[in-house]
This record gives sequence, structure tokens and C-alpha cells, in this order.
Amino acid sequence: MTETERAVDDAERAREQDGGRRRFRVPPRLAWLLPRRVVRDELGVLLVLGLLIAGIGIPYPDFLDSGNLLSTAHNSVYISLMACGMVFALAMREVDLSVGGSYAMCLVVGALLIREGTPPWLAVPVMLATGILLGVFNALVTTLLALPSFIVTLGTLLLFRGVGLALADGKQITDLPLDDSFFTLAGGDGGGVPFALWVLLAVVVVLAVVLARTRFGARVRAIGSNPDAAEFSGIPVVRTRVQALALSGLTTACAAVLALAFYGAGDPTLGQGYELQAIAACIIGGTPLAGGRGSVIGAVAGAMILSVVAAGLVFFEVPINWTSFATGGVILVAVAADSALRRTGRRRKYSISPGAVTSAAPPRAPGTPSRKAGRKASPAQPSRRDPE
Repeated sequence: MTETERAVDDAERAREQDGGRRRFRVPPRLAWLLPRRVVRDELGVLLVLGLLIAGIGIPYPDFLDSGNLLSTAHNSVYISLMACGMVFALAMREVDLSVGGSYAMCLVVGALLIREGTPPWLAVPVMLATGILLGVFNALVTTLLALPSFIVTLGTLLLFRGVGLALADGKQITDLPLDDSFFTLAGGDGGGVPFALWVLLAVVVVLAVVLARTRFGARVRAIGSNPDAAEFSGIPVVRTRVQALALSGLTTACAAVLALAFYGAGDPTLGQGYELQAIAACIIGGTPLAGGRGSVIGAVAGAMILSVVAAGLVFFEVPINWTSFATGGVILVAVAADSALRRTGRRRKYSISPGAVTSAAPPRAPGTPSRKAGRKASPAQPSRRDPE
């Protein structure tokens, strides 16, 4: 077992301790009878999303029109991509508040390059590299100054947005070659579905596998569960932080590329408030601020919930002044419902699981001597974690 896997195992074992009660292994020949996972992490938020769609679609059938649903999903793509990268930062107890500024700056950089004659497809890797560099900058400042990433990225949020406004001279960048294949393909539809949704689907699949099945994902979760234990076990905390925040910058730049292709202009004022929506989507989707775990699929579902709420308010003709109030209320309801489902699943998992059953020690029959009674005292043995 590697140091990373051991740290993850130790962190999960510590989380599952329940009042010091003994754990009894289920015989392997019976383990197959028990479900491997009683409730999936994403079930709660997906259920809330389905109920929201049904709740709006029943009184307003036009909401369930395929075109409207695709448009609503497309509106959530940019927040969803930011949330996909934000999951990794939150899972290791970091936060990236600079995504809104990074989004605007990457958008302006790409628009300026294209307007100056750079082929649009060649401007794409420059935008992606810009997003990565901004994420690395956040990580290096956080590490070198030993400051919380919350404070650092709050400052770089304004810094990056200010650079974008300065580069664009405070104006929208237009006069781009909209007949180029970049705008017609990346900003159009593929098979009747917006191209941005296909990109989002690919990103979700890749990052979900990275978080759950790779060594990098295991390091992220180990650091989030117990940073001190992870560092003691040899996990490169600083390098993992740099990689996580660079990934957040990459997904943000990807959102900027798709936005540039769709809108056909570089607006330096875009992205205001996106950072808070991305964090809200992650939390709704089951990624706690305390770190230790995360869900890429849940984060995207959380972003979809925010988009569905915004679209539903239009159908219900809610006054614009009450939009923020209604959105906040739905977020609270979604988080509460998801939390209730998680607690229910956790209780069932602790009572019966395929590998172990947590229960109190079985009572001894009257007159049966204790195992400790006939056991001779032996010199204390060093723990396997004690230094030799």
C-alpha cells in the first residue's frame, strides 16, 4: 500500500469511527448479499433537480420543451465548468474565488488575439494556458505568503478582473471573424445539442474519473481529510495544491473559450458573481467546505439546479426584485434535502455494510470467563505508526 493510499485509508477509518464500538467483519461468502453502496453521493441532488423540473413543468408544460431544456442546460455550462475545477480545490480545503476574474481575463485575451489576426483555433491554447498560469499564480502566492487561499484568491479576483478591463480599455471587444469555423462550430450545435454541452459532458467524465480513480484524486481527498497526517505520510501537499488550483484555472479558461465562441465578443464585465455560484453549485452537489470528499457530477447537478431556478422564475413571472430571494431559498431547500438523504444513507451504511457491521459487543453468557481474565500481561508493543 502506497503512502497516499494509506493516508486515505486512515482518514476514512477515522471518519467512520462511531463511539468506540467494535466492528465485526461480515463473512466473505455473505458479503455479496449486501449492497456495495446504499445511497450514491449524487442521488440527493439529482432527485432535487428532477423534482424542480417536474414542479415547473407540470403547471407550465412549455418548460419541458426540448429546446427550452437544452437552452437552460446551456446557460449552466459556464458555471458547471468552473464548479468542476472548484470541486478539487474545495475537496482539499482550498477555495478559488478568482474564477470570475480569471474567466473575464481569459475571455479578453482570446478576443484581443483574434482581433489582431491570430487564427481563432490558435488562440484557444493561449487562453487555456493563461487560465493555468493564473491558477498556478494563486497557488504560489498562497504557499509563499502562507495565507489562506480564500484571502489570496479574493485579492486576485479583483486583480485579474482589473487586468481584463485594462486590456479591453473598459469596452467590449468586437469585430471578430464570426464566419470562422471556431465560432460556427464551438458556438453552434452538434447533433441538435449545443457544442458546449458536449464539452461539458467530456470534462465531467474525465474529472470524475480523476477525482475517484487516480493518485492525484486520492491525494486531494487525503489532504482534505487531514492535512497534517497527509503531510506526515509524505504526500506532496504544495505540489498537489498547485495542481488543484491550476486545474481550477484550466476549467475556467475552458468556460471562457466556449463563451467567446458563443457570444462572438469579448466582454470584460462578464463573470461577475460566477465564483459564488460555482461554490454554491459545489456545496449543493455534496462537496463540503470542510474538505475530504467531492463530487464532480454533483457539482454539475448543482449548477443545473441554479439554472433551472432562474428559468423557472421567468415562467412563474416572479418580479426581478425577488429573484435573489427565491434563488437563495431554493438553494437552502436543495442543501437540506440532500443532507437528509445523506444522513439516512450513512445510518444504513453504518448499521449494515458489505465489509463491516458496526454494533455493540455481544453479551457473554453467565459464567463465561472474559478473554482478558486468562490473558497474561505482556510488555507493551509499539504501535505500527510509532517511529522506530
